[in-house]
Amino acid sequence: MRVVLDSNVVLSGFFFAGIPGIILQGWRAGRFRLVISPSILSEYREAGVALESRYGGSEFDAFAAVLALHSDIVDAPEHLSEPVCSDPDDDKFLACALAGGAEIIVSGDKELLDVSGWRRVEVLRPRPFVEKYLPDLRGGAS
Repeated sequence: MRVVLDSNVVLSGFFFAGIPGIILQGWRAGRFRLVISPSILSEYREAGVALESRYGGSEFDAFAAVLALHSDIVDAPEHLSEPVCSDPDDDKFLACALAGGAEIIVSGDKELLDVSGWRRVEVLRPRPFVEKYLPDLRGGAS
């Protein structure tokens, strides 16, 4: 299974664990293949640096390098030929899913959730993704 993770999922998983942390654990265990584009990786890194400065050094840049090394990086446009999301900045996640053959985007972003099903790309919140695809990893996470 090929999956695109919104920045909020990656950053929450890395910095705060919880359900997004379980998703990253599933990726590390090879339960799904992460699909990213250069613009998404850049967004991960920029937001990670901002969170590191706020919450203290936690080596996010090293983690981003591991993400890049063990993911499928696809050449996807930042914007689609016609806007789909009400926030055009979110279209890069849809473009990445299309370019990388990902059938799922995991996100808590309302604008992305509102367009779930567009071109057969399902957008799931983190908890339903874990419940459906990673139920054995849940343990005591809430």
